[in-house]
Amino acid sequence: MNLVAPESLVFWTTIIFVALLFLLKKVAWKPILGAVKEREDSINEALKSAENARKEMQNLNADNLRILKEARIERDAMLKEAREMKESIITEAKGEAQAQATKVIEQAKSAIESEKHAAIAEIKNQVAELSLKIAEKVMRSELSDKNKQIKLVEDMLQEVKL
Repeated sequence: MNLVAPESLVFWTTIIFVALLFLLKKVAWKPILGAVKEREDSINEALKSAENARKEMQNLNADNLRILKEARIERDAMLKEAREMKESIITEAKGEAQAQATKVIEQAKSAIESEKHAAIAEIKNQVAELSLKIAEKVMRSELSDKNKQIKLVEDMLQEVKL
């Protein structure tokens, strides 16, 4: 009970297949190929964009390393300059302190010398006053007696020769 012969089945299958191919070629083939081409282009663009982003990241990393290296060099230079400034300030302060100390010492020596001269002058004045008081007392005791006065005058006259 075979209704259709196998040769006619192959024939009709082939005809339907060819008609379907023709129909697909006319109606669906171009849109399908366009969609595939569009998808392929978007994938290629995404790959190019990813490659560009990778290259840009490498450039940014290189720039970051360069900037970091420059910053370290600048930091080291600033630290060196700060150390030098510190040393110069310390040296300058020591010099100023030494000069100030020398000045204070000289002023102290001058004040001591001045005080010494004043003290010596005061002692001389006191010695002179004391000597005068002693001489006055001796003279009073010597001159209190008339005989002693005459003898003193005679002795003085002998010492002075005209």
